Order: sequence, then C-alpha cells, then structure tokens
Amino acid sequence: MPAVDTLHMLKFDVLIIGSGLAGMTLALHLAETRKVGLITKRDLLEGNSTYAQGGIAAVLDTEDSVEDHIRDTLIAGAGLCNEEATRFIVEHSREAIDWLIELGVPFTRDDEHQTGYHLTREGGHSHRRIIHAADATGAAVTSTLGQKIKAHPNITELEHYIAIDLITSQKLGLSGKRAYGVYALDKNNDEVVTIAAQHTILASGGAGKVYLYTTNPDTATGDGIAMGWRAGCRVGNMEFIQFHPTCLYHPHAKSFLISEAVRGEGGILKLPDGTRFMPQHDARGELAPRDVVARAIDFEMKKHGLDCVYLDISYKPAQFIKEHFPNIYAHCLELGIDITQQPIPVVPAVHFTCGGIVTDLAGRTDVDGLYAVGEVACTGLHGANRLASNSLLECLVIGKAAAADILAAGSIKPPAIPPWDDSRVTDPDEEVVISHNWDELRRAMWDYVGIVRTNKRLERALHRIDLLKGEIDEYYSHFHVSNDLIELRNLVQTAELIVRSALLRKESRGLHYSRDYPNLLPEATETVLTPDAPRGG
Repeated sequence: MPAVDTLHMLKFDVLIIGSGLAGMTLALHLAETRKVGLITKRDLLEGNSTYAQGGIAAVLDTEDSVEDHIRDTLIAGAGLCNEEATRFIVEHSREAIDWLIELGVPFTRDDEHQTGYHLTREGGHSHRRIIHAADATGAAVTSTLGQKIKAHPNITELEHYIAIDLITSQKLGLSGKRAYGVYALDKNNDEVVTIAAQHTILASGGAGKVYLYTTNPDTATGDGIAMGWRAGCRVGNMEFIQFHPTCLYHPHAKSFLISEAVRGEGGILKLPDGTRFMPQHDARGELAPRDVVARAIDFEMKKHGLDCVYLDISYKPAQFIKEHFPNIYAHCLELGIDITQQPIPVVPAVHFTCGGIVTDLAGRTDVDGLYAVGEVACTGLHGANRLASNSLLECLVIGKAAAADILAAGSIKPPAIPPWDDSRVTDPDEEVVISHNWDELRRAMWDYVGIVRTNKRLERALHRIDLLKGEIDEYYSHFHVSNDLIELRNLVQTAELIVRSALLRKESRGLHYSRDYPNLLPEATETVLTPDAPRGG
C-alpha cells in the first residue's frame, strides 16, 4: 500500500457531499461540536434546493392536521409510501419550520392568518399548508442557511470540488463494510485529494440530468446514487422519476420551472385554441397530482401534435399575479411573455428522483458510517409519486435525525488511506467522446424511458446504456479524471438503475406508466436492487 500523502489529504469529523438543504441542515446541526467539511461541485448555493419555487409542506394551520397531511401523501404515493416514514416526517414538520424561522428565513407574511404567514395550496393537498417565500422559497432558505454556514468556524466549504468515489473498507483491503471519506477532484487546482472522515453523508441531490429535458440544474447528475451503489448500498424505487408538468417552453429559456403554485392559485391548462382539457382526465382538474397532470399534457401533445400546451392565470388581477409570482412574472416578461395578459407555454420536464439509496429514518445506509439524506435517498416518504413540497421537508427532518445519530455515535480513528493513484493514466486525447456519450445517453433516456413506457423501449434503452457504460469505463480507466467524465460515469450508472428498476415493475403505478402493464397490481411492493445480486435485481 502506498504511503499516505499528507499534502493532498484533508480530515474532518463529518464530511457532507452536497450543499443543498439536506447538506446545510446537517452541517448546522453538527457544527457546534464537530469539524465539518462540506463539498459542493460549484458555488455553495448552486443546487436543486436553491431553485425550489413552491415552498415547504407543513401542518401549521389549526384547520389542518397531521393525519390529513399523511393521507394526502399516501394517496399521491399510489400505495407505495412507507407509512412509518411519512408519519415521522410529517409529525416533525412544525418543528422544522420553527427552526427555519428562528434562523431568519423570510417566509411571506399574512398578518390576517392565524399563523402570521401566507400558506398556499398545491396539487394533491387537501389544505393550504405550503409555507413559502413568494415564489423563490428555495433561494430564501438556502441563502439564509448559507450565511450561517459561511460564518461558522467549524464548517469548511470546499467549493468547486467533485467527489469521485467513496473510500471504503473493501477498497482498503480491510474487513467489514464501512466508509472513511472520499477521493475528490479539486477543480480549482485540477488535482485529486483524499478527504478522510469518521462519518460521510451523501446529500448530493437527484439525477435530472440523465434526461434531455429537466428543471434541475446541471449539477443533478446522480453522483451520490452511483457512488453509494458502487460502495455496496441498495437502491430503491428508481423507476419513479417525477416529471414536472409545467416547464416553460421557450427557445431561450433553459428549463425554467413554472411553479405548481400557479395552478394552486387558479392557473388553467389549455390547448392552443383555448380549450381547457384537465377535467376530461381527472375530476381534480389542474389540482390533480403531478403524475396525472404530466400524463394528461403528454397525451394532449401527442394527440394534437403539439410542441407545448398553455397555462393561463391571466384572468386574475395583475397585482395578484405580480405579488404571488414576482420571479416567474419577471423571467417570462424578459422573454416577451406578459403572464398578466397571456398564457404561458409549458411542457413536462424531469423534476425529481423519487427513489434513491435505501436508508432508515436516521439516514443510515447499508454501509457503516455512510448516510444519505434528501433527494439522493429513498426513505419511503415519496412512494410512487412525490406529493408537492414534501421534499424540502424531508431534507430538514431527516437531516436533523441523521445529525442526532452521528452526534450519538462513538468516535473512530480512520485507517491509513493511500493517495489517489493516477500514475498509469494519461491526458484524454478526445474530449468529444465524453460530450457525444453524454448527449446519446440523455436522448435515449428521454425517448425510451419517459412519461409513457413499454418493455421494448426499456430494453432498447438498456442495450444502449450497456454499450455506453463499456465505452465510459474504458475511458475512465485510461485517462485523467475530469468533472465531465466523473459526471458521465455517474449518469450512465444511474440510468442503468432506473431502467433495470422499470423493467422489474409489471404494472402501472404512480409515475411509472407502462403500456404493456396498464393495470395496478393488488399489492404494492417496492423495487429494491442489491449491488451483489444477479442482474435481474
């Protein structure tokens, strides 16, 4: 074993991979007594949490109840939610919001409401229970927490670092199954560093970039899911990819999300001729859960040969629209769309990864010392379809629970860890290979593993993925790592897990709709893949 290279080694009590709400929550709950390292691929505030518009679902109103929130979540999850996980997270919702308010998050006020805050309603919810900061809740929350993180002496932010792989006992030739940190590419200096930690947390978000069209930022490349899988973690329910029904359709807009709250406040979906179509698909109309709305839009677009449909809230007073949706109004206006006067062109786009690394309610994975929190994880809360605005709540509640578990754990001394060995690789000669494979993978996933699926499409996608995986693995083993290569390797692994999971589900449930199996099976079962199991699952 090579000697330890102390010049390229960092050590922390706790290492957090990802700077979204899950990672930030953990960092702040741990930092009083632990030395925390926080890896982020770009700037601290670049991630899915920052882009979240709608808000956070929580039981705050006396007319609402924990039981109602649980019921709404279970209904949206199409029978596949873990009821214990759902109850745990919902029961801690008020506590999570109180913590954010205490930290200074500027939620939108409403002095006439009993809570003092404005609560909105979104699809699938039976009550107004979404606390928000106008239409930019994620940005308000993460900027507030980000300031606290930057000011904390026990938190070290490693911006522009990308984790390559977990350092595990197996990789070190040791017995047991434990994580000891990661190898990461320091993009500032283009060198691989070793980061050792007693506890490692995957809080790296979802995998939207595995598809051609997504509301997610470019950082959502399935890194944590792929790393956890390679380290020996099970993954669950990866076939359930949520398509947000309303992404702005415009040649100069890169996947700009039109919040669910627009429909919650009365937005109507129409065909180009002005015909409203949602009541023909579901009695709840525009307030049906996202999977129903996305399939309805997909159906109407295919039926009429449309590039998009239209979301119209222009019949509401202009002042109401500007007050409730200032960012959406401003962004659309920049593109020549005045939403107070005209409908918004929209299409479905990949929005959320409902499955992920299997964890318990403290975020623990199958690997000792390794936790997964947020979109990267599968707690069972989201089932076959995530209820709107439950995701940030999950980050807060499970993040705090994971922090408590880590604080209660005894201290361990990490073993000697060898430096990253790239002595037998060379500089890549054709970067075009990476960009070509990236594009081919995302198009194959969009064409074959979309809102409506068939066995033939899925098998075709898996065949393409197998070929791409072989090419990427060969490239990875021969050349110096780069950000794009690391992400591509993770994307193709995550894509394989999505397709394999989809092939195992012989029914249509929630977000997974198969023409070959259009009916619902009487018993709801999770899809769980195990790394050392045969290819079938």
